[in-house]
Amino acid sequence: MSYVISAALIVFVIALYLRAGSKKTKKVKEKIARAEEYGFREPTTIHPKIDPARCIGSGACVRACPEKDIIGLIGGKGALINASHCVGHGACAEACPVGAIKLVFGTETRGVDIPYVTPDFETNIKGIFIAGELGGMGLIKNAITQGRQAVEYISCRLGSDRGQGGIYDAVIVGAGPAGIGASLMAAKKGLKFVTLDQGDIGGTVFNYPRHKIVMTSPVDLPLYGNVRLRETTKESLLDLWMSVIKKTSLEIRTGEKMTGLAREAEGFRVVTSKGEYPARNVVLAIGRRGTPRKLGVPGEQLPKVTYSLLDPEQHRDHSLLVVGGGDSAVEAAIALAKQSGNNVTLSYRGESFKRIKPMNKTRLDEAISKKSVSVALNSNVLEIRENDVRIETEGKETVIKNDYVYILIGGELPNEFLHSIGIKIEKKFGTA
Repeated sequence: MSYVISAALIVFVIALYLRAGSKKTKKVKEKIARAEEYGFREPTTIHPKIDPARCIGSGACVRACPEKDIIGLIGGKGALINASHCVGHGACAEACPVGAIKLVFGTETRGVDIPYVTPDFETNIKGIFIAGELGGMGLIKNAITQGRQAVEYISCRLGSDRGQGGIYDAVIVGAGPAGIGASLMAAKKGLKFVTLDQGDIGGTVFNYPRHKIVMTSPVDLPLYGNVRLRETTKESLLDLWMSVIKKTSLEIRTGEKMTGLAREAEGFRVVTSKGEYPARNVVLAIGRRGTPRKLGVPGEQLPKVTYSLLDPEQHRDHSLLVVGGGDSAVEAAIALAKQSGNNVTLSYRGESFKRIKPMNKTRLDEAISKKSVSVALNSNVLEIRENDVRIETEGKETVIKNDYVYILIGGELPNEFLHSIGIKIEKKFGTA
């Protein structure tokens, strides 16, 4: 009798387990359907690729992911839900107990241009390294880690030859997260180095709109210590960088643009707008935007057209057009709509906003419902004029009143510059 009872209990527990798994699968499928509807299934940057043959359905990846609803379980196997929201954190791959997840760029149908780098972030040209956003790593933690590891490798290779003669061990170009991480490690290792930036400290973050929310993750900064941040503002992050620089006495030469890079017998010569620097190694910690992408329409050269929004509060009682379908464009439209008396139109050539974060989708929906933002999907700007803009929407042309235009459609990868110095660029189709 006891065997019968035990068997019945086992069957009952298994039934409960399968039922719970079925409910979870149903919920994940519903989320995937919604993601398909909103266009969130297509990854836009580095993202996890799950091998179903190796996956054992432990759920460790789901629990480890710092974002919401990126990965779920279907029938006991991992599956991507909102792939376009992945920030390349990598926690899922680290948490997987059987190595069923690897981080990849692009998909089988959509390629992504990425400069070739070794596991030590060295390009095909010995002595030139790429770290951070230019290499496809936009997440602040990843960018800092890459800059730090690249310089650590440089230090190991230099050995006792560091600081010799009138040549720098490393010239670090860029003062964003990757550049700061590289600079701190260079200082810690006692390298002779210089850090340059054509703009100001903060890199891409510096050009964010005021009060923009920035996603990051706990990270260790050489000479400073562990920084525990999850979600912060642009201003708070810039304050942190200034605190780090002050505490570590880090010197960064801002307002100095790199204009050339040539090979020499002992390494390289970095030419800038203010001078020249001989270097054994060069770390390119610059952004991917390069030159802002333009529409190529009549009137785009007018003074009222710009390609970044730094201070939404400068606008009051204005008619504003924001062009773009990514997070930057959506955030700019929402920020402008919050200012008194503004009339904001968001124009996007696509049929839905496929590349924005869930929080931005919610905020945009709220703005649309309150009629503070008008959205023109499947639209293209035809002409920008002094007092208005001509727009074609689903084949119909309209003219809207306009004071200012913000074109936020990303930037061109500086391929021409990279090619000019011989750096190889690969197109990744779902590869690591």
